[in-house]
Amino acid sequence: MLIQPSFSFPPFLRLKTPADFQQVFTQPVKSTDRYFTLLAIKNQLEHPRLGLAIAKKNSKRAVDRNKIKRVTRESFRLQQHELSALDIVVLARRDAANASSSQLTKSLEKHWVKLVKQCAGC
Repeated sequence: MLIQPSFSFPPFLRLKTPADFQQVFTQPVKSTDRYFTLLAIKNQLEHPRLGLAIAKKNSKRAVDRNKIKRVTRESFRLQQHELSALDIVVLARRDAANASSSQLTKSLEKHWVKLVKQCAGC
């Protein structure tokens, strides 16, 4: 019998408290391009967790911020089984507001791979 991995995004896969976010901001591994900056650290859990920090300063319109969050969550949801036990915070840059969903998805896929390689030695 083959057990299928679940591709849901339940609450335990999210960074929620300010302390969770602060832990990632202290000494992170960084991955940056023109759309995103991703910060990651190893966690003591058996699964990755995602936190979003999409600033009004970089994306003025709520529509743009929501699109960025939606695309990021979906990308994480599909890639969560490839990610090791990491806490990841995604910060959007100015160009992300004007990018298409496919551009954002491609960018995030590269970041996931890069973070897994960088954090393997953590």
